[in-house]
Amino acid sequence: MSVIAKRCGVKFIPPSIILIYEDKNTGKIRKRVIPVRNFSQYSDCSRAAERLKHHVRHSVYLESVSLAQLERLHLILRDHLQGLSLEDSLAARRRSDPDDEDLNKLSDEELDRRKAQMDELFERNRKHKEDPDFVYDLEVEFPENGVRETCSWDEEQSDEEF
Repeated sequence: MSVIAKRCGVKFIPPSIILIYEDKNTGKIRKRVIPVRNFSQYSDCSRAAERLKHHVRHSVYLESVSLAQLERLHLILRDHLQGLSLEDSLAARRRSDPDDEDLNKLSDEELDRRKAQMDELFERNRKHKEDPDFVYDLEVEFPENGVRETCSWDEEQSDEEF
């Protein structure tokens, strides 16, 4: 069976993943409700998403859904079980700007998730030797008239202090 996922969502009561998909054989749009079992406010979302993606009954339907998207849906379900509203949960996902946050203050689970996202972005942007636009020894000239940022290390300090 060939299936193309169109939309994903969550249902809070009972906790479920909603999948809108197109059956390529018939061309029909269908809806599948996938119950999320044995999931609590203390569950690990990445493991739960991986377990659901590789489940025997649902793997065919979730093949075109990324693991990261399933993990985000599980995070929304977990936030709901912890008492957060849908709007608060979505706002928390949006405001997490990777450039502004201090990674030292994150939990181990959240830090591993951010590292996985960075690795995925790196692999997507990485140039391989087989790529047609790959250049082995690329040299880039930076303009001299550009604005340079100053740093406290750049300030003149005497070595007498040492």
